[in-house]
Amino acid sequence: MPNNPLFYPVAGFAESTNLREQIQIALAIADPGVLRSLLHQCIPPVIEPDLVGAVSTELSVPTGDQYAADAILHFESIHCVLAEAQPTLEMPTQGGWTKDSRELARLTQHEAEMRTLAQNLPLAAIVSLLAQSGFCPKQIESILFLPREAWHKSWWYALDEEGNFSRPFLRQMRTLRYADGTFTVQYKDFFEQNKPPCFTSLPEKILLMVRAELQEFGETLKQLNYQRQALGIPRAILICNTISELEAQGFISQGISVYPATELVLPTRSNCVHCARWNCPMNGSTNSPVALCYGFLPG
Repeated sequence: MPNNPLFYPVAGFAESTNLREQIQIALAIADPGVLRSLLHQCIPPVIEPDLVGAVSTELSVPTGDQYAADAILHFESIHCVLAEAQPTLEMPTQGGWTKDSRELARLTQHEAEMRTLAQNLPLAAIVSLLAQSGFCPKQIESILFLPREAWHKSWWYALDEEGNFSRPFLRQMRTLRYADGTFTVQYKDFFEQNKPPCFTSLPEKILLMVRAELQEFGETLKQLNYQRQALGIPRAILICNTISELEAQGFISQGISVYPATELVLPTRSNCVHCARWNCPMNGSTNSPVALCYGFLPG
């Protein structure tokens, strides 16, 4: 951990208030890739990158008594994925049970209740939703224009205890079409043992706090605990300019991940001639093409 950017100061920011403002602006305009990095590049990681869907931030969230948390990161945690290859297991026929039919009966021995994926949505919204779930155009067309009382069948995988998509289950879907051009899509799952918790993902959120420079460990922890309790969000990521390894271990033991501020600070206008970062190959260059730099350090 000593080689992590957490243990090096962010260049060019003498006052913590400036750093906090820079980070909040960065969070407000960050693209999804940057926001996802908060979740899987912090120490310890909150979630694996392949399990994160849509992400967004909510800044300056009120916590009561005219106080506000720096930010909340909202994200979708993926729990189910459509199988890339759809097996063709059939139920037993008059010819008796086969190996495939016995396997199908085992994998689909339990039936979940009927659930609604989308209700009274226009065609474009339904197509977008199904595409985001992993269906190809041909499958989407099949789902949307099923004959009355027919069901679309597809195989999916759910997460196991180790975080791998290894639990197969069968999903049946039907579409209800209305005269106003809207659609309702319903589904039910057939599974071996553990009922899939959702269609593809569940909404989750995590508290983000920018640590003020020179703020003591106890004061930071007190502030974080207050915000976690006030907002009902148990998990948190602490964004730090610099932090000692001992402090980092202390926060981690309290269920708080830590993340280096240097990964979020917006680049500043730079002049390589007047930069004090001597180990940079462009240092002192009068013809440098660099106009903006995360590491610019005024000499």
